[in-house]
Amino acid sequence: MKEEFAFIDQDYKPTRKDLICLFKVTPDGMSLKAAANNVALESSVGTWTPVSSSKSYVNKLGAKVFAISGNFIKVAYPQDLFEFGSIPNILSSIAGNVFGMKCVKGLRLEDIKIPKDLLKSFPGPRYGIEGYRKILKVKDRPLVGTIVKPKLGLNTNDHAKVAYESWIGGCDLVKDDENLSSQKFNPFDKRATKTLEMRDKAQEETGEEKGYLCNVTAESLKMLERADLIRDLGGKFVMHDILTAGFASLQTLRENTKLGIHAHRAMHGALTENPDHGLSMLTIADFARLAGVDSLHIGTGIGKMRGGKVEVQEINEEMEQRIVKKTKDRLEQNWGDMRPVFSVCSGGIYPGHVPYLMQNFGKDIIIQAGGGIHGHPDGTKVGATALRQAVDATMNGETLAVYARTHDELMRALNHWGTVRF
Repeated sequence: MKEEFAFIDQDYKPTRKDLICLFKVTPDGMSLKAAANNVALESSVGTWTPVSSSKSYVNKLGAKVFAISGNFIKVAYPQDLFEFGSIPNILSSIAGNVFGMKCVKGLRLEDIKIPKDLLKSFPGPRYGIEGYRKILKVKDRPLVGTIVKPKLGLNTNDHAKVAYESWIGGCDLVKDDENLSSQKFNPFDKRATKTLEMRDKAQEETGEEKGYLCNVTAESLKMLERADLIRDLGGKFVMHDILTAGFASLQTLRENTKLGIHAHRAMHGALTENPDHGLSMLTIADFARLAGVDSLHIGTGIGKMRGGKVEVQEINEEMEQRIVKKTKDRLEQNWGDMRPVFSVCSGGIYPGHVPYLMQNFGKDIIIQAGGGIHGHPDGTKVGATALRQAVDATMNGETLAVYARTHDELMRALNHWGTVRF
């Protein structure tokens, strides 16, 4: 008996009002077509058995598997399936029950393509690359950033001192780490106040604009209170753990503050690490841009975190470009007038990595080192200077080894950590 798959139509041509998903499907106990059909029906208007309550007009909203290649399928969803402006609603459909079905041993959402009308219902970044550069008055080089280390345990005064030394050493940005919130040893209000005082002091002494990315992640009402305090203290940025807090929380923050939003991707590995199941980091980045983050961790292709060069390049392009071209693992996307996101390269980074990062990801990146600054043998201030010197050397077209001959801070860093050959 021939199988019938009501949600598969390989002759279907997606319209400009379809949201497209690229899935990798590993079936369990059935054919790929049967599994693909189940994915499409469960994520749209179908269920496991015919129901008497269905109406003929409902069928028009059914998802359609329109392409199958190996284990990859492309599914078109009419945009009317979704509540406009709601990331939780979209994710509940295309990344909801489908990941727990018995018919798939593995299911991975590799990428999405958002139609123009649906795209316009989201704000996108308020500042992005151009806005960050305008605030910090840095025209064309990569921004230099750090994370206060140790990430947890420092009292408020010592936290602020580390930030201050980072700024006067040459950092443009200093951020909290993902798990620093409002613990007894470093309460949020005191940390925000003292650290922004040190930012003001660093700006006066260096003549440069400096930014503090203070972590406001909390229950949503508390989060907004914290963002308001940052604003009242003269801060220009906040940081948000977009996955642990959730996209609804992120959308609330974007709606209710005019501060720049730095997105930390804490917990992404729980969703992205299995190549056969979950969501790709590219997909998470798509939703982050939609929701309106201004800067986002994308990986490095090097250092301590996973994520190869090609993967990180594709995420970087997705965040920076207006027109994104299709590849084997990525769908095309036209972001229209939506601002680009500033990509952050962070995770085991030190001065020797700078030429690699700039060669592969360009100048519109934030190079962010934690241990690669504070672990410098001469301390935080000198470590920040060394990282800034590595950026200056690369911008000037000089090798780090040559530049270091006349810059002791960089020389000490290279002797301590070495250089990266590629």
